[in-house]
Amino acid sequence: MKYYLPILFFFILVSCVNKKKRLPYYDTPDFTPKWETPNNKTFHQIRSFKLINQENQTFTEKDLEGKICVADFFFTTCPGICPKMTNSMSDIQRAFINDDEILLLSHSVTPAKDSAPVLKQYAIDKKVDFRRWKLLTGDKNEIYDLGRKFYFVEEDEGINNSNDIFLHTENFILIDKQRHLRGIYNGLDPNSIQNLIRDIKVLKQE
Repeated sequence: MKYYLPILFFFILVSCVNKKKRLPYYDTPDFTPKWETPNNKTFHQIRSFKLINQENQTFTEKDLEGKICVADFFFTTCPGICPKMTNSMSDIQRAFINDDEILLLSHSVTPAKDSAPVLKQYAIDKKVDFRRWKLLTGDKNEIYDLGRKFYFVEEDEGINNSNDIFLHTENFILIDKQRHLRGIYNGLDPNSIQNLIRDIKVLKQE
């Protein structure tokens, strides 16, 4: 029997290596995982929208086609968590700098102050690569509705908040090529960001 143990161990090891990790889908703000492949026509996804990027160009859901996206919500004058979130986004940008499948989206929650020129200067200061990372502004109601009701970026806490209540969270949201939610991560936690980078690689294999 002892002669067969190494062979048995080998097959167990191969089985574990070949078992691919799968990411769940999410369709509620409590991020209860769903493991069935959703019907694109009925399952929750990021809706159509119209915003402006840092180059003062119109940016819509059509620009997400064929892209795996990471989204967050920030503002350029934030003295607290936003600089750390920007550093985390920079780490993700660095990991996928030459990967055209990946797109990073940072939505301003103070769009009246964060005009396209302001975002462009912020992008220059933070070494944002326009190919990989879009800083977005536009109508406040549009941004807040997207963040709370579609990205669920504040989870359960924000789903019923009105747009008069400031949207502010450290969460990063992972979106697949069908605009489905596939993960939520703490943008202030380096370990969580490494998990996000790994999960992006998992989505690339789907």
